[in-house]
Order: sequence, then C-alpha cells, then structure tokens
Amino acid sequence: MDPVYIMKLANQHQNWLSVREATVAQNVANANTPGYQARDVESFTALFDKAQVNMRSTQPGHMSALEHTERTGDVEKKDSWDVTYSGNSVSLEQEMMKVNEIARDHTLTTSVMKSMHKMMLLSAKVQ
Repeated sequence: MDPVYIMKLANQHQNWLSVREATVAQNVANANTPGYQARDVESFTALFDKAQVNMRSTQPGHMSALEHTERTGDVEKKDSWDVTYSGNSVSLEQEMMKVNEIARDHTLTTSVMKSMHKMMLLSAKVQ
C-alpha cells in the first residue's frame, strides 16, 4: 500500500500558513514604524508548482511525465495600498484581509485532514 501523501501535503500547507501568519503579525506590529516595508511570503501554489512531482503510469493509456505541458503565467509583486509620509507601507485593512484568508485556509486544511483521518479509520475498521 502506498503512503497517503494528502496528509503530508496538508501538513506542509498548515506549516506554510503558520509562516504567513507570523509574517502578517510582524507587519501589523510594525504598522507605525517609520520606513518599514510590508512583507508577505510566496504563495503556496507557487511553491507547490516549483516542486518536482513525477507521475507514475501503471497502465499503457496513462499520461507520461513527458506529455506534461509547462504552465506559464506572469506573477506580479503587488505593492501595499498606500505608503505614508514616513515611508511605511503597511495597510492595516490589507493585513486584516490576509488574516481572514489565513483563518479560512487553516479551517479548510484542518477539515481535509479530519476527513482523511476518518476515511483511514473507516477503511481500517474490522467488520
């Protein structure tokens, strides 16, 4: 039986969310620091796209890794909504929107992990 990688992926997503949450908290803490530039981490999707995941074909009709087409897209660095006279670029409204997004993603990932755990328990249950 192959290992269940969805749990590992969900765990890595939770770790990434924790790093992003700490970064947003640092931005909020420095909202009144002159010259402080707001920071954010690279998106989880971009990090996941960089990872090399090899597909395994078990049947002759399956796609091979060589048939995979490269997805391309432009990634733009978005600046803060406004920069104050002191040079601080932290927008509390923007940071609070990020906090809400992080909380939503934590809830979703936790729900996925709970569902996977229940499925594993049900499949291991002796009848």
